[in-house]
Amino acid sequence: MDVLRPVRAFDRTQQLHPWLAIPLAVVKKFTDDGAGGLAALIAYYSFFSLFPLLLVFVTILGYVFHGDKSVEKTIEDSVVAHFPVIGSSIRSHQLSGSVAAVVVGGVIALWAGLGVTQAAQNAFDRVWAVPYKARRDFLRKRLRGLLLLAVLGTLFVISSVISGLVSAGLGSLGYKTGGIAISVLLNVVLFTAVFRLLTTAAVPTRSIWMGALIGGVLWEILQVLGGVYVTHVVNHATEAYGVFATVLGLLAWLHLGALATLYAAEVNVVVMRDLWPRSLLGAPSEPADESALRALAKVEERSEYERIEVEFRTGGPSGGQEDS
Repeated sequence: MDVLRPVRAFDRTQQLHPWLAIPLAVVKKFTDDGAGGLAALIAYYSFFSLFPLLLVFVTILGYVFHGDKSVEKTIEDSVVAHFPVIGSSIRSHQLSGSVAAVVVGGVIALWAGLGVTQAAQNAFDRVWAVPYKARRDFLRKRLRGLLLLAVLGTLFVISSVISGLVSAGLGSLGYKTGGIAISVLLNVVLFTAVFRLLTTAAVPTRSIWMGALIGGVLWEILQVLGGVYVTHVVNHATEAYGVFATVLGLLAWLHLGALATLYAAEVNVVVMRDLWPRSLLGAPSEPADESALRALAKVEERSEYERIEVEFRTGGPSGGQEDS
């Protein structure tokens, strides 16, 4: 009795239907890339980077909008909305002291915050199968990280102003509907900027819109889930358990956010490079299988003098011809 017969039938069927083949190819490539581990690494660095970065952000807001508390509060509310599990803790914290102390503290906090940008760049290089020899060096990675933080900070401010205008111009029902639509649109813009800046490979901007759209929708869902978690778990917990719940909730939320981001990035790669349909069982029988695995192997090229060639056995596991 062939227990795998139904699975083989499903494999043949999914390869004939793009609506099924593309999502399965994304999952397959996500697994091949070890993106689950990369997402965990991003979440780990985010856990230690997020608070310093938000601290610097809120401190800068305090200096820039020192005379306009309403604008400052509006932007802080946006930070809380984007990072519901930790955002409320930022309200009562801000770098203070002399100008020199604030500058030194800001530089240290910013340097600590660059950890997540480095982890994200490494993950995107893996997703796009960028060989080690073609990746950015130490200095360029950190400069790109600073640029990413500056762009995201600017977009946060813009999104806060737009959200404030929407809330002022719409009624309660209209605000909820229009607010969600505006929030998703702004998330898509954020993801487009993130994908553009984190991608070392030569990729046209028009090829990342699908992943940015998916990422924007998933991020909006995560914001809602984070808000629900804070409302129903953290706010009703005891002091000791509340700290524990906040830490676990933040880690889980960051991990889900990293997973959503990398899955969205994988969609861009699979669609742009036609890495579908993929075979789910046995040998890599489809052209997309060979293209994906060949690119993954060539990631390990670390020098201009090194060249990795990939061959696939076409005669089965016991022997036969090989195809390069």
